This record gives sequence, structure tokens and C-alpha cells, in this order.
Amino acid sequence: MTQKSLSLEHLVRPSSITDQKPPVLFMLHGYGSNEEDLFSFSGELPDELFIISVRAPYDLMPFGHAWYSINFDAAEGKWSDDEEARKSRDLILQFIEEACEAYGLDTDRVSLLGFSQGTILSYAVALSYPEKIRNVIGLSGYVNERILSPGYENKDHSHLQVYASHGSVDQVIPVEWARRVPGIMKDLNISHEYEEFPVGHGVAPQNFYSLKNWLTKKI
Repeated sequence: MTQKSLSLEHLVRPSSITDQKPPVLFMLHGYGSNEEDLFSFSGELPDELFIISVRAPYDLMPFGHAWYSINFDAAEGKWSDDEEARKSRDLILQFIEEACEAYGLDTDRVSLLGFSQGTILSYAVALSYPEKIRNVIGLSGYVNERILSPGYENKDHSHLQVYASHGSVDQVIPVEWARRVPGIMKDLNISHEYEEFPVGHGVAPQNFYSLKNWLTKKI
């Protein structure tokens, strides 16, 4: 399949479905990575999925990309640029709509798979615009309520489904932050599953098999 020229750089793996609009999975990588990272999972995921792995819009030096800036200044402490994150949230939504039209995808069966910063953005998109998303797989991330759209809590989230996982010894994003996810999902009436694995900031093999099984049932 010819890759389209759209607003964000991306990689695609076509669906095995050719007689109707297929379901789609958008992959959102972590800080400092690129669209090739999570795309390495694509060969192991269900064939019926059309997979789009997206490159974040902010370039980092000397390489890599980010959904928003993180300042690691020792004097000021670590902080994130929430305004950039909100812009990326809406840019992702625009790209989803653009890509679904360009590739002929089923807009009622849109799934997001994020890692770390990509998970934070996946939650932001899904909780802000729940009518656009069906499933979210959030790996090694958390919900940043500061980058959700105003009034998100009043929207109907009941059709959303979330799989969240985290490493119990993650030294990048504290596991305590991820442990808040189930409570947030419960409050919003979102069907969810949360798992922890004895690893750091990464995806253990058993974690991958677990998310794969979950996704296979939900698409």
C-alpha cells in the first residue's frame, strides 16, 4: 500500500480486510523515540487491524521526537509543557480523522496504543473526545488531568475500554501515578483492566501477550 502524505509522519501496516472499512490502531511512541519503535509490535497483532504508527511533532536534538517538551533543569526541577501537550492532543485527533478518511478506515473502531508520553496523550485524546475512540492501551503512563479538555468529565465515556499496565519498579514514571488510573476510569464509567509487571520503564514479554489478548477480544 502507498503511504499517504498527511499532517504527521507515520508508518502503516495494511489490514487483511479488503471488502469493508477495517478497524484501526494508532500507535503513539514515548519521549525521545519515533514511529519505528512501537511499530515493531505490528507483526504480532491481529491481521484485521490497520495499524498506523505516528511520529510526534516536536523534534529533539540530536535525534528523536516528543509530544511535548520536558525540562530537566536541575535548578528548576523537572516540568512538562502542558500547553504543547494540549496542542498535540488536538493534533492527534485531527490526524485520526484525516487518516481514517485517507485510508478508508472504520471511524467507529478506533484504538490507541501508547507508551509513556504516548500513553499520556492517548488518555488525553480518549477522555477529552470519547466519541472518537473505542479502545485505549496505556503502557507505562498515567492520566494528566491538566491536559484534558474542559468539561471532559461531563461527557459519555461508557463505551470506552481501557487496558493499562505499568512496571512495578519503573524509575521514570512512578507506579503510584499509574495506580490512580483504575479509580479515574471507574469514576468515568469506563470498562478497564490494570496490570503490573516486575519490570522498569518498558514492556515485558508477558505484558505484550496480555495486551495482545485483551485487544484481540475488544476489536
